[in-house]
Amino acid sequence: MSKPEKPFIALNIAILTVSDTRSLEEDISGQYLADSLVESGHTLAERAIRTDDIYQIRAIVSQWIADPAIHAIITTGGTGFYIRDQIPEALSPLFDKEVQGFGEMFRALSRDEIGMSTLQSRALAGMANNTVIFCLPGSSGACRTGWEGIIKEQLDNRTRPCNFVPHLMRENPKHDY
Repeated sequence: MSKPEKPFIALNIAILTVSDTRSLEEDISGQYLADSLVESGHTLAERAIRTDDIYQIRAIVSQWIADPAIHAIITTGGTGFYIRDQIPEALSPLFDKEVQGFGEMFRALSRDEIGMSTLQSRALAGMANNTVIFCLPGSSGACRTGWEGIIKEQLDNRTRPCNFVPHLMRENPKHDY
């Protein structure tokens, strides 16, 4: 006899766009992520844009990590190799644990879309204070790949065999399904 499907748990998700040139009105990537998470049943907890400055990035992400009402953070931009691309340097020190497979999976999915140019992405993810942080490149295509290919399912408590939701809800999963 199969177990009944668990009801969907909506999460509070914050979106940060890192850019020296975009305004909130011009932020197609951040808007895509905001729209997509709401369409999936989650709540947009906060949305902001900051320049490529390590301390501005750390300040807002640290604020969100400290807020127990925010379960997940998705950043877009700042993952490349240009001198101002500083997301890994800004956020890695905040991680309690790195989600080591995220960058590799993102680049594997991206290879089908942009070929070996995917090597220039430093996409990464980590956990901090029971908050998951996904760092995506700034293009809307990269945000679509990250959301549709990885993040959407990992933020859905019904995804089996596992997902991030028990960690975000400070539960210890029993793995009995």
